[in-house]
Order: sequence, then C-alpha cells, then structure tokens
Amino acid sequence: MRILETASRLFYERGIRAVGVEAIAEEAGVTKKTLYDRFGSKDDLILAYLRARDGLWRSTLVKYVNESDGPPEKKLLATFGALHCWMRERNPRGCAFVNAHVELPADHPGQEIAREQKAWMLAYMEDLAAEAGAESPDTLAAQLLILHEGACIANSMRSVDDAARRAEQMAEILIGHALAR
Repeated sequence: MRILETASRLFYERGIRAVGVEAIAEEAGVTKKTLYDRFGSKDDLILAYLRARDGLWRSTLVKYVNESDGPPEKKLLATFGALHCWMRERNPRGCAFVNAHVELPADHPGQEIAREQKAWMLAYMEDLAAEAGAESPDTLAAQLLILHEGACIANSMRSVDDAARRAEQMAEILIGHALAR
C-alpha cells in the first residue's frame, strides 16, 4: 500500500513527529481524505508503520538464522549477521523502535509496540541460547540483546566502524563462556 510505504519511509528517515499527514498524502499521491479513510488518524498510521517494521525485522531475522549452518550456538551468532545486513540495507538511522520510543509520548500505544518488539527479541534470543545449551539462557540472551542494541546505536551515530561485526566478536566470547560452564 502506497500510503503505508510512504509513511514508513518518511517516519523512519525524518522522524515521526517531523512528518505530517499532508506530507505523507502528497508524497503518496493521495488526498488527506484518502489517508484518513484508510488509517483513521496519524496515530493509527504510526501503529501500522511500527507493526509493519516489526514484522519485517522478525521475518528477516528468523529467515537469516534458520538459513545459518552449523551447531545451535552459530544461530546466536547469526543474529548479528542478520543485524549487519539489516543495518546496511534498512537501518542507517538506528532502531526504529528506539527512535519511536524517544519520539512518542509515554502513553502513546506505539510505546507498547516498541516494548513488545524488544520483549520478542529477548525471548527469541533466550530460545536460541537454551537450544545452544547455555546454563543461563536468560542471562546470555540479555547480554546479546544489549550488544544488538549497542551496535544499532554505534552504527547510526557512526561512532564505531563495523559495529555489528564487532558486537558479533564480543558475542562469540560471551557465548563461549556461557557454554563452557
């Protein structure tokens, strides 16, 4: 759908607050009435954007991990390969959910979508850590999620070259330690 694709691009590139429905409608080649008929409000469009972005990240990550070869601990490392590709192709401004969390008011329903996305990611990492045989899958998953988040920030701020690969190197050490116990 042109409206959602346009809104998603503009929200991510310029910021949710900075983009009005007029700009989205104009760039999508529709009237504001059409936009409101389809989505109801800017807030509903924001929610659709966040849900679509979440679905795209989840499917990309799971596919990348499932296509990785080797023992289960390699699947944990594959999450960083997926992150590297994602950041190169779709994520120059950092994590869309962290960005939304910063931009949206505390009571905005988009905050819940952002939290759910991070909770899913943590649970997914914990499942992979358990499958790999980590003694404390929850601890390892939390450590790896922090590395993921840090790599996204370092990449978007251009403060560390090749942030995802460097995070992957640190993850390899953490995984080795967690599995050696």
